[in-house]
Amino acid sequence: MRLNGTMRVNKKGHLEIGGCDTVDLAGKFGTPLYVLDEDCFRDICRDYNSSFTRKYNAEVIYAAKTLLNLAVCRMVDEEGLGLDVVSGGELYTALKAGFPEERIYFHGNNKSPGELDMALKAGVGRFMVDNMYELELLERLAGKCGQKARVMLRLTPGVEAHTHEYIKTGQIDSKFGLVIENGQAMQGVKRTLEMNNVELKGLHCHIGSQIFELSSYSYTAEVMMDFAGRVYRETGYCVEELDLGGGLGIYYAEGDRPGSVQDYAGIVMEAVLEKAAHCGIPVPKVLVEPGRSISGPAGTTLYTLGAIKDIPGIRKFVAVDGGMCDNPRPALYQARYEACLANKVGEPPAEVVSVAGKCCESGDMLIWNIELPAAEPGDILAVSCTGAYNYSMSMNYNRLPRPAMVLVNGGRADLITRRESYEELVKNDLMPEKLAKK
Repeated sequence: MRLNGTMRVNKKGHLEIGGCDTVDLAGKFGTPLYVLDEDCFRDICRDYNSSFTRKYNAEVIYAAKTLLNLAVCRMVDEEGLGLDVVSGGELYTALKAGFPEERIYFHGNNKSPGELDMALKAGVGRFMVDNMYELELLERLAGKCGQKARVMLRLTPGVEAHTHEYIKTGQIDSKFGLVIENGQAMQGVKRTLEMNNVELKGLHCHIGSQIFELSSYSYTAEVMMDFAGRVYRETGYCVEELDLGGGLGIYYAEGDRPGSVQDYAGIVMEAVLEKAAHCGIPVPKVLVEPGRSISGPAGTTLYTLGAIKDIPGIRKFVAVDGGMCDNPRPALYQARYEACLANKVGEPPAEVVSVAGKCCESGDMLIWNIELPAAEPGDILAVSCTGAYNYSMSMNYNRLPRPAMVLVNGGRADLITRRESYEELVKNDLMPEKLAKK
């Protein structure tokens, strides 16, 4: 397993993160356990700020869907990033954490009237409008509130990034955004400019997730700037802000070759600047929305090994006390991960095994064919780069409680999400009187 962030092997031969022995963390907090490396998280935020904000005066907005709780909100705020939320629940979390409302960007392809009303009353900075239905709804709701909603229109640029089918979003056949090619996008711009309670601030797009080919971003920026030029020629409106989304890929396993944040910034900004000059329009303020590339490398999940099943000549399965309930990504889209035995990280590999989860599903497999030291029940398995989407997508299938999360830094571990109890699993269940035990 490749070590990242503050990971190191300590004198005991154990994996250490943030100065904390992961074997000790497993013993104190139990497993499965999400471990978040604070220095790693903050360092990547600062890399984005350095590469985009300080160099180009661009704005960096953290995509909350990848990992969000009160502590994460506070760190994002302290590092000076904006916050991209996609639901009333994410918005509520941000407000509960005291995140500045003016730096909140409200996304989503089917925001409810209640969610829009909540965001209007909170005074969020931008509404990222996804479709004409939402645009008309927002116009009415803002009028009732006596407010002017500041919006950016999400467009579909027709760019198919080379990534998994389920995490592509920029192609024309997508549930997201107004399509440029068929005229929907221009229709949306012109309608917005006519409205009384909505103010058009700019344009937005997002082409997908886990993207390694930086040329995809360059081409997307060119398409969006060409459209901004058309908007100016047809309406006289100068696009003030251009949000080019996120999606920068990260290293999960051997073969992944992500680009650097600095290269990402350079290729995006170069395309925007060149196209602005070519189209004869002012350079808009550029916004980017990293999520996975910040939270992903900062997260590690710890498990305890239990049952071991050896099928001679076929496969050796080692089972952990978690699985698709705390990390559904392998089952959803064949995501790959690296791992080590945290209590034997200094030992050489001795066998090839496949790591199975404990859910009652044949597809509940976390890692296929990984080399590990001789595995035994009670060993602690550490799976790296699990900060993005694992906690966010976690569930209670088989009535498994969701894991706890700790923030580690300088040898200190702070609990930032409690482990669910069995009692909490049934707290929303109701027993009809006719079924109550007499």
